[in-house]
Formats: sequence, structure tokens, C-alpha cells
Amino acid sequence: MSVVTLLHECEGIFPALILSVTGILVLLLDAFSPLGRKGRLGAVAVTGTLLALGLLRLDPAGSTYFQGMVVWDRLSVFLSGVLLLGSPLVIFLSLDQLRRTGLECGEYYALVLFATTGMILMVQAAHFMVLFLGLEIFSIAIYILVGLARHEKRTNEAAVKYVLLGGFASGFLLYGLTFLYGATGSLSMNAMAAYLGKGQTVFNPYLILGSALVLVGFAFKLALVPFHLWTPDVYEGAPTPVTAYMAVGVKAAVFGALVRSFWVALPSVHPHWTMFLWALAAITMTVGNLMALAQDSVKRMLAFSSIAHAGYLFIAVVANSQEALTALLVYLLAYTVMNVGAFGVMVTVQNRQESGERLEDFRGLGGRSPFLAACMALFLFSLAGIPPTAGFVGKFMVFSAAVQSGYTWLVIVAVINSVMAAYYYLRVVVTIYRPGEESAVVFSGPMAAALSVGEKGALLGAGALTTLVGVWPHAFWNLARQAVHVLF
Repeated sequence: MSVVTLLHECEGIFPALILSVTGILVLLLDAFSPLGRKGRLGAVAVTGTLLALGLLRLDPAGSTYFQGMVVWDRLSVFLSGVLLLGSPLVIFLSLDQLRRTGLECGEYYALVLFATTGMILMVQAAHFMVLFLGLEIFSIAIYILVGLARHEKRTNEAAVKYVLLGGFASGFLLYGLTFLYGATGSLSMNAMAAYLGKGQTVFNPYLILGSALVLVGFAFKLALVPFHLWTPDVYEGAPTPVTAYMAVGVKAAVFGALVRSFWVALPSVHPHWTMFLWALAAITMTVGNLMALAQDSVKRMLAFSSIAHAGYLFIAVVANSQEALTALLVYLLAYTVMNVGAFGVMVTVQNRQESGERLEDFRGLGGRSPFLAACMALFLFSLAGIPPTAGFVGKFMVFSAAVQSGYTWLVIVAVINSVMAAYYYLRVVVTIYRPGEESAVVFSGPMAAALSVGEKGALLGAGALTTLVGVWPHAFWNLARQAVHVLF
């Protein structure tokens, strides 16, 4: 392969290359940075993600690279944009907490960049080997991030659980791919679709077993019930910025890979799994919300809430239409910004007291810190699906698309679950604004001075996007509609 050809091929993974190079640069700078100046590495990491975001290249026709193993089209651009929006927000939120907990090091920022690299490769994959490569890159990076606070017992427990169950998930996925290869003779998504399009029976036992195992592997990563048991303990034990990153980045990447797998490679298989997918979505949102109701820890509540939101998102997979997948992309964007924002407020509270995870830690916050209280209320209203927020727009679009596809009963279950979820979200808001209560949060000065630049930037950015998607949904709908058009 000539240098010119290699450079042309690298155009297809340009954002991933920028992130990888930035991650290596951060590690090199870390080796020569004094202990008191590690925070500057975060600025380098944020610069790399914003550069990758700014250089996203839109190719309306779509292009393939590396002999058709990587695709760069509107769907890749949209999902990569979501991932590259979430990463800098998480890094901004990490700066002060890493310094406070003594975990500030170049490895943290590099691992976030490498994890984002793997996620982008997943959403670009047109070949299952590239998909699996991206999955392992981001999984290994997140395993290490979860266990970064290695002197804390619950962090070690969370890391061990995530490594073991994450390994099982990867094993299921890889084992399923072997059966798919045996059934179709290829791991290229387009080649699989072409083989099945020739009238090959979908009742081939290898094809059925392979697609089932692949779906189980995705379900583990998405924390769908009954593959969710690792989620609350891992989310609770991990450093809070890492929890936020896991909750949003992993979902966006895996849902993107799931869409490509079942709408490009295995479109004829989906109808035969409809009832199973229906049940999976219904039980996931129900179990997630019921468990969240019983939590006194806000962090654990948000962990179970993420399971419920995976169920809402999975409704779009069940509906199997262009409108449903468009709604899925909008919901992923909305979920990313509002969930990072909610965890961001928690991180900010933690930076100012011993704990910031229990419900009691937020008591009376509205009286002492109106800005933080308003931000938390906005993000919780959005998670509950209250208009005019991004969460309401995402749910409304997904539910409408499901009704149009004939899944009215599933939407009824989802609406009941949304009402149930509103209780535990609003309970936090009531605690924040309960009159006569004093906040446990201590600030050393006025609100504007008490928050760092990173905290203010992350919260304001997440809040602005949460509001913008809610009041101007058509712009994001049009972008998402163009993105999924490549699948139909």
C-alpha cells in the first residue's frame, strides 16, 4: 500500500486518529509535568476532542475505507458528534474532583480519549471485526477508569465486577459472530445482507443462534434486563465522572453498533425477534424504574434510571421504522446532555463536602446555591420527560414512532413507567427546594466564584443543549432523519 493510499484510507478514521494522537501526547506530557500542573493535561484532552468535533467531515453519499470495513456517512457523523460532545463535558467535570481526590494523572485523560476512540470505531464499523475491535478498545479503557481509585474498597469491587461481566459480554458477542460467519461465510455487514437477500432462509440454526448471542452481548453492554445486575454496583463504585461517561458514551456507541448490525447486516432477522425485543424493552424500563423508586442514594437512583432509559431507547429498536430510528438518535443526544448534567451537579456537590451521593446531601440546596439547584432541577425535569426539555422531545418522538408502527401497548407501558419515574426525579427536586431546610453544601464565596471554570462550562453547556433540543427539536430531528436515511 502506497503512502498516498494509506493517507486516503486514514481519512475514514480521522476523528479517531486525532483522539488517539492526543491521548499519546497527553501521556508524553504527563511524564514531564510537575505534580501541581496535571490539570493542564485536561485542557490538552479537551482541545483534542473539540478539534475532532470541529473537523467532522460530512460526506452525503457515504464512503467506505479499508476495503469496506469502515464507513463514513451521515449516521457516523451524527453518532460521533454525540460522543465528542459528551467527552469534553465529562473531562471538564473531572478536573476538580481528580485534584481533590488525588487521582489527577495523565492516564485518566488519555483513557477517556482512547475509550472515545473505540466508541467512534464502533459506530463507523461496516465489518464485525472492526466493531469488536472498537468494543474492546473502549471496554478495556473503561475497566481501568472504573478502578482508578484503587485504594477504595467499593471501587475495587466495582472494577472486578465490571471486568468479569464485561468479559462475558464480549465472549457472547464474539461467539455469536463465529456462528454468523458460519451461516453467511463473511463478517462484512454488506456481504451478510447480500447473502440473506438472495433468499437464504433466516431459519438457519447458525444464523438464529449467532444473532441471539450477538444480541445478548449488546444487551449486557446496554444494561438491559436481565443482563443489568452489574450496573448499580459498578456505577456506584466508580468515580462519579466515570459513571457519567459510562452512562452516556457506552449507550450511544452500542446503540449505534446495534443499529448497523441489525439494519445493515441482518435486516431479515429482526421481524423474527419482535416479540422478544418487545418483552425486553418492557421489562427493562419497568425493573429499572421500580428499583430506582427504592433508592436513597441519588447516584444509585441515576444508575437504575439509566436502565429504564435503555428500555425507552429500545422501544425504537422494536418499532423498526425510519421514524423510530430517527427518534432514537434524537433521544441519544438528549440523554447524553441531560444525564451528564445531572451527574455534573453531583460532582460539583461532592467537590465541596464529604459526600454528594445521598438524597440528604441535596437538602435545601436551593437556598444556598440557586444556580446548582436550578441546573439539577432542569436535568431532572428532562430525565422525567417534562416539557419543554430535551427528555420530553426524545420520549415523545420515540413513543409517537412506536404508535405509528402499531406498538400501542408497549407505549402504554412506557407512559406508565414515565409517570412512575417522575416521582423519584421530583422527590429530589422537592428535597432541593424544601423551605426551612439548610443545605449541607458549604461554599466559600459567591456562587460565581465558588464554581470553577470547568464546572461552570460543563453545567452551562449541558443545560443549554438540554433546553435547545427541547425548544428547537425540528433542527435535530432533520439532522437525525438525514443520518438514518442511509439505512433505508
